[in-house]
Amino acid sequence: MQHSLIRKRLISLFALFLLLQTATHDLRAQEAQQQAHKAPLAKLDLKSGDSIVFLGDSITHQCLYTQYVEDFFYTRYPKMRLKFHNSGVGGAKAWDALARFDRDVAAYKPKYVTVLLGMNDGQYQPFNEAIFQTYYKDMQELIAKIKEIGAQPILMTPTMFDARAARMGKRKRDPAAVELYNSVLAYYGTWLREVASESGFGFVDMYSPLNNITLTARQKDPSFTIIKDAIHPDPPGQVVMAYALLSDMNVQRQVSRINISQNAKGKPTASARGGKLSDLQYTDNGVSFTWLADSLPWVVPQEAQLGAELTKLGHRMSQESLSIHGLPPGRYELSIDGNVVGQYANTALARHIELQSNAKTPQYQQAMKVALLNKERNDGPVKNKRNSWRAFQQFARIKRELDAQGDQQDKTQVARLDRLEKQLENQEETIQESEAADLALEDQIFKVNQPVARKYVLKKVVVRKQK
Repeated sequence: MQHSLIRKRLISLFALFLLLQTATHDLRAQEAQQQAHKAPLAKLDLKSGDSIVFLGDSITHQCLYTQYVEDFFYTRYPKMRLKFHNSGVGGAKAWDALARFDRDVAAYKPKYVTVLLGMNDGQYQPFNEAIFQTYYKDMQELIAKIKEIGAQPILMTPTMFDARAARMGKRKRDPAAVELYNSVLAYYGTWLREVASESGFGFVDMYSPLNNITLTARQKDPSFTIIKDAIHPDPPGQVVMAYALLSDMNVQRQVSRINISQNAKGKPTASARGGKLSDLQYTDNGVSFTWLADSLPWVVPQEAQLGAELTKLGHRMSQESLSIHGLPPGRYELSIDGNVVGQYANTALARHIELQSNAKTPQYQQAMKVALLNKERNDGPVKNKRNSWRAFQQFARIKRELDAQGDQQDKTQVARLDRLEKQLENQEETIQESEAADLALEDQIFKVNQPVARKYVLKKVVVRKQK
């Protein structure tokens, strides 16, 4: 009896031991799995000479959100010269990007490749599983090719399909597609979020900011849209996209912060970030100093200004903050390099004023020259190069169709393929000429975008008594 009891206890202890071993093994396996999880890309790590490729469809081919992102880097990092390449083609799907990948992406040796595809892949109809599976397969292959060349993919959700703009337009569309296509794009984007999160890629939510801003604006104006044709964001909408990309990649948001005051002995003191302050003087009626900033404010051309207002772009991504304490009560006139830029109460100056969106400041005007030069660059040589890829896309699609036909090839399509092939004989020459013109304009940009020392003078406004 006693022997049987001991035997039962030994069996129980052995079972407990096995249970603990299994639990420990499972815990270790779980810990190993957790350690294997990758963190999504949190920020861009860039230095002079690095290359960024913007891969996409017609929304990238517009050369707008890409242009505004370039404007940011030209003004925020004027000492760092990056290489930008727009790789968008109107009408492109993920397969089309694969077809031109070697010459239009890999050849530029990118460190990062942003990918904005999906708008055309969904084929403008309610969700279709077979269509999604084609997109799924081609995107997986495209991501693999980006990784193979040593680049980091930055996956971006498809942008918004504006159903209300589609209903207001004259083009006849399938009502079911109009109602449901924005939801289809949301589905595609949610899958991309999962891929980026699990694989450690960069991820940018282009979809939500466009939808949220539109919904908010329609509370005041039901007809509001920043996507007039329902598909291609207008310049303000493209600013929203540029803001989303830079915000999600956590770039440096502030241009400068200057804080001026007097210490207990009445001597002027200053703390500053984003540049070098010198020659600080307090006078009986104001303050003066010299400021050499490290960067310029991020500004966009006039046609895109609404986008800057909708995103509060200046305050959130380009703040030039100035605060001055200890001034006697009254209003003060601020001039920079002899140009009056505004009047401010001493209380407002003590809190802080923001100058980044003040078009009267010389630094804003300098940044606008950069933006207009880059607009010329994108409207000219960059877009010219992108247009040259339209024929290639048609060629690649027809060739795929003919290859699938085997010996029974459509003669009309064969003739069309021959014409496109002849048209493409000069494509490389067009690319090289466009890139030479592109580089010449960028050289001009890097002459204009260098910050210079500015003289700030703040004087108390004398109020004349009326007789």
